[in-house]
Amino acid sequence: MSTQTLRTSASILPVLNPIYATLSPLADPLVRAAAGLFLVPHGAQKLFGLFGGYGLEATEQFFQAKLGLPAGIATIAGLIEFFGGLALALGLLTRPAAALATGLLLVAAFQVHLGNGFFWTAGGFEYPLLWAIVTLAYAVKGGGRYSIDHLIGKEV
Repeated sequence: MSTQTLRTSASILPVLNPIYATLSPLADPLVRAAAGLFLVPHGAQKLFGLFGGYGLEATEQFFQAKLGLPAGIATIAGLIEFFGGLALALGLLTRPAAALATGLLLVAAFQVHLGNGFFWTAGGFEYPLLWAIVTLAYAVKGGGRYSIDHLIGKEV
């Protein structure tokens, strides 16, 4: 079966084809923006103590005492989540921002949450691993047509 055959195959509900045609180009940027914007509040918690967070000093103590990570990692994590999340949402420096987020989320999944099992409801690795896979996709493919990278003609 060729790629062309797949593209022209009939829809199960042809009546929805105009909706699919209209919204399909927006699906990818929507997921990119959501992935980035979901990171921002986590960075704001770490850096600024917003959204119920404890701020940088307390977060550094937590990283050191509870996770056994160097305190400075809390600052790096907060910066990646806050500024990298904004960049990813906007599609600005998409690949580097997404790559940094992927690394951060993989550390969260396997260093912090792995011991709690799979399910997020028990503090498991499911949620950070899912978002790591999403951000990895953007690290590979870039911001796409609806990104600042595309607008300025600079896909990094």
